[in-house]
Amino acid sequence: MTLSDIVTGPWAILPETLLELQGIYATHLRGDKIDVRAVEARLGRPLASEQQRYELLDGGVAVLRASGVMAPKANLFMQVSGGVSTQMLTAQFDSMAADPRVKAVVFAPDSPGGNVLGIPAAGKALRALADAKPTVTVVEGVMASAMYWVGSAANAVYIDGETDMVGSIGVVQRLSWEPAAANSMDLVRGRYKRTSVNGQPPTAEVIAQAEAQLDYLYSLFVDTVADHRSTTSDLVLEHMADGRVFIGQQAIDAGLVDGVSTVSAMVEQLATNPGRYAKRRKAVFGAADPGSPQSTGAGAALTDDSTPTAEGDVMPQADTPQMTRESLERDHAALFATLRTEFTAAGAQEGATAELARVKAVLAEGEGMKGHQALVMQLALDGKTTGPEAAQAILAAERQSLAAAARAHHADAPAAAPSAPAADAQPKPEPAAFDAAKAASVADKARQLVADARAQGRTLTTSQAVAQVMAADHT
Repeated sequence: MTLSDIVTGPWAILPETLLELQGIYATHLRGDKIDVRAVEARLGRPLASEQQRYELLDGGVAVLRASGVMAPKANLFMQVSGGVSTQMLTAQFDSMAADPRVKAVVFAPDSPGGNVLGIPAAGKALRALADAKPTVTVVEGVMASAMYWVGSAANAVYIDGETDMVGSIGVVQRLSWEPAAANSMDLVRGRYKRTSVNGQPPTAEVIAQAEAQLDYLYSLFVDTVADHRSTTSDLVLEHMADGRVFIGQQAIDAGLVDGVSTVSAMVEQLATNPGRYAKRRKAVFGAADPGSPQSTGAGAALTDDSTPTAEGDVMPQADTPQMTRESLERDHAALFATLRTEFTAAGAQEGATAELARVKAVLAEGEGMKGHQALVMQLALDGKTTGPEAAQAILAAERQSLAAAARAHHADAPAAAPSAPAADAQPKPEPAAFDAAKAASVADKARQLVADARAQGRTLTTSQAVAQVMAADHT
């Protein structure tokens, strides 16, 4: 494939970047000298770029950075434009998957995309790596078009700042032609062999064939993103794939990314808790228009509400409020209505069954406990007290009742005749104190019997436990 084929072929890249590159190579193909400094000034960076290799850090976490335009090989194209060789990128993914020292991976891209050649293979290599080892993509600036095709294959995708740009899902191809030289003529066999013959515009058939190719590449792109983000192609088309670039929270709302994290924070998270990123995240879409500057339901797009910090702690995101029932109903009315419709009937039946069981358990604890019927009914109807809690409350009431009866009995007894106690005789306990102690003892023993029965899997009501204690005391 020639340099001209690459420049005029299908691209998944930011449109303005493609125009800049095509201008550079049009100059090169004409044989004119390229003003390297002027090009660097327009792009805002040096043209020369070396392909990065992964770095292995403590904890077995590998970091691979990839910056610049993506192209199939590290050839003249790479030397002029700088960027990422998709062949070398694929090889790096394969190497990390095979390297036993690598326990987890952070892929850190900064790229506007590039030529589609080699992109599917690179995406599949990253997907295989993510299936084998915890792998996270952290965007450092831009992850657009072809680079999103690749980077979305990680188990989770993060941006490292509120101005990072993600998206531009689409494919573009420029059909161009030059007037034929006065002393030359093109002879062509095969209607699609050349887009232009003798300087004439492309025919309708040639244009239709080029559009069919773009349709295929676009559908392949969309289907791949849907697979990477564990969603459907229809949702990708609805929220992500209209060619727009999403910035910061917009990208979260659109389901393109899962949250915010720096590379260093993610490295520390993977070193301490790699299992958190062993499974693939599912895209969650915000309810508001993802093209708006800031949506009121921004936080709803996160698949989890935490952000790795430099210290390794997982802290709630500062700009993401906790979701409440009110915010869910306000910001996500459609989702709220669906959840209410789906769960109301089932929830009502389940709740009624659970409430009936609770009431029966409370009534069983109060069965035969004379003098506590009002308390038992109160506990049964309060909607919250469980059977064991009712047993504790009834025993406490019984203990107080026995103690009160003992005090009343002592108050009604005639006064004892005075007499001089023997010198070695010990004072007898007052009847009221004796009876109160006995009441407390009965309640405590009954409580223990109930607890023992429950531990053994038997059912023993409070009244049954009290009866057993009283019977044992009389034998």
